[in-house]
Amino acid sequence: MGREFYSRLLFLFLCTLTAPVTVSAAREVGIGGNTDEHIFTYSEIDYIEDRSGELTFADVRGKYKDKFVSGDRNYPRNTSVSSAYWFRVNVRYQRTSGKRYILEFYNHTTDNLEVYIPDGKGNYQIFKAGDKNNFKKRFFRHKNFEFPVPELKGSYIIYFRLKSAPVANVIVAHRSLQRFVEYALSEYICFGLFYGMILIFSFYNLLMFIAIRKRYYIYYILYLLSVGLYEMSTDGIAFQYLWPGSPEWSQYAYGVPLFFISVFSLLFAADLLNIKTHAPKVYSLVRIVLCVRLVFFLLCLFYRQEWFNYRAIEFIPLSIAFFTGVYLWRKGYHAARFFVLAYAFLFIGFIGKLLVSFEYARFIPGPVPHYSMSLGFILEMLFLSFAIGDKVRLLKKKKEKVQQRVIRQMEENARLKDSMTRDLEIKVEERTQEIIKQTHEIREQSQLIEVQNEKLITANSLLKAQAEEIARMNALLRKDNQELQTSIQKVTHDRIMSAEVDFEEFSKTYPDRETCYSLLADIKWKGGYVCRRCGNTNYCNGHLPFSRRCSKCRYEESVIANTILQNTRIPANKALYMVYLIYTSKGKISSHKLSEITGIRQSTCWSYCTKIKKVLEERKRDLRNAGAEGWSKLMV
Repeated sequence: MGREFYSRLLFLFLCTLTAPVTVSAAREVGIGGNTDEHIFTYSEIDYIEDRSGELTFADVRGKYKDKFVSGDRNYPRNTSVSSAYWFRVNVRYQRTSGKRYILEFYNHTTDNLEVYIPDGKGNYQIFKAGDKNNFKKRFFRHKNFEFPVPELKGSYIIYFRLKSAPVANVIVAHRSLQRFVEYALSEYICFGLFYGMILIFSFYNLLMFIAIRKRYYIYYILYLLSVGLYEMSTDGIAFQYLWPGSPEWSQYAYGVPLFFISVFSLLFAADLLNIKTHAPKVYSLVRIVLCVRLVFFLLCLFYRQEWFNYRAIEFIPLSIAFFTGVYLWRKGYHAARFFVLAYAFLFIGFIGKLLVSFEYARFIPGPVPHYSMSLGFILEMLFLSFAIGDKVRLLKKKKEKVQQRVIRQMEENARLKDSMTRDLEIKVEERTQEIIKQTHEIREQSQLIEVQNEKLITANSLLKAQAEEIARMNALLRKDNQELQTSIQKVTHDRIMSAEVDFEEFSKTYPDRETCYSLLADIKWKGGYVCRRCGNTNYCNGHLPFSRRCSKCRYEESVIANTILQNTRIPANKALYMVYLIYTSKGKISSHKLSEITGIRQSTCWSYCTKIKKVLEERKRDLRNAGAEGWSKLMV
């Protein structure tokens, strides 16, 4: 029972908090001869939310006139961007001493605005404005929306209809024309000073970049220009002077410089504070934030332009830059102190803007909250310049210390050099005396050597004559040895061709595959080379040893092709010896005997022996009178 009671009580309390306060009519505002300016607040403005967007001026003056409500905000706003809102103010004009008045709407980012002002004759003048219209069509060419009020006396209700995609605070001011001119001139002078400071700071840092060539000057210049373009976009100055004929730019023009503010502020902080060296993890975080911010910017630009209204997202990169400066300052990096102070003022300006957004600025007198971001940017520019100068000063101080250290080192080097020079002079003097002494000894030895050289020259002449005689005798011996070697090879070859020799003697003449292939090539092409494909007789050496390639058709023929060694795995010298043994035994030697002599398996010897005997049988008639070279005719 108790839980149900408290639940109902809580529900009634929440309903009480969320329910709007309905009043019969807005509080009447008196405008007299001494009233130069009056800004309407929540108790003086009633509104109706038109969800369908189809209510007409006649409807809100007729059957819907009792539906107007008054909210609890300091300034009403279009909470739902999909709805249209009708507002009204009740003004009682007293004796005005001939003053002319205007009605001014501060929020210049409003998309569509219709104002209905009574003319004093029972009718209403209708004015249409908004940043979706060409700037040159405004009644007053001012950054805000101003509408003339005719000379009236008595009580009148002024209506206006608002439809805007971004949420807009409805701040309406009733001013005399003299007060408006005074206020507008002062405001534009302040704007000129602000943007002039940006240009001066940019030009000064450009000169510093040309002189010092530090990259953070370029980032700082781009950051300042982005701040200037953003402030011009949010103040409406950019729409007035940069693109007055392109109202579509005003819908998201502030989003582009806001993106560049985030990017160049992080790049400037990373380069000025040398985050990559002093805080590598923070540097990785900065790179990640830059990538994410770029993706979000592209999504806003090409997918959903209304996402540009989420300006609070810039709090993330600016906070990272600020707390990075605090982190490095606490670590002892003194160049970050002015950087931290600059971003502290920027955060104060940001808090002022938040107070305006959440309608707490009414507790702070004067226009300071509305221009807090601009003041924050000015102080930030000033102290960031101090931060750059402080870093240059610290670098200069560090450079001076290094130079002093270098000078001391150079003085020490000069002292050591003088000491070494004195030591070297003493040693050179001592060494010179030793060299003079050695020179006398060498001169005496040279005279003795000259006498010995004369004797050696005589002996060398005799030895030269003997060497020539020995060389002549060696040449004759070399010739005799060559002839003897040729005779021995010929005798051995003839013996192999004509008589039975053992494998050891056979191997001395044909020890390896190259000598066997050489013999096989001489036998195979004894009558000259003829290409088997095209009949050409010209050839060149092939890729394989002792192979020949046709110079016409490029056919290459191996030395073992179409010979007794083709398709056999028996070593070449043993294969040739087996051919020799089978021929000399006229095919009567057994495979067991061949296996015993050559050391090859009996089955292999039997297969090879069968192949040779077949050729021997086929060429039996040709081999009858072959003589000593008969076994060589079995190879091809």
